[in-house]
Amino acid sequence: MENKNVVVYTSSSCHYCHLLKDYLNEKNISFDEKNIDQDPEARSFLIKNKIMGVPATYIDDEQIIGFDKARLDKALGL
Repeated sequence: MENKNVVVYTSSSCHYCHLLKDYLNEKNISFDEKNIDQDPEARSFLIKNKIMGVPATYIDDEQIIGFDKARLDKALGL
């Protein structure tokens, strides 16, 4: 499997964010987490791009909002 650049925008209280991170860890997918509760730049990035919910996942150039296993698997080549 080729290496993908995976960035996950989360918040501490988001249940689906925790599910997404657990899922990626189970699949041995490394990712960079940007917690919008602790990272003002990450929060500003989402607001600037009119994304009002988390998790927001970027896999290379693809954006996936929410915890969508089918889209995640396809984007990751699983």
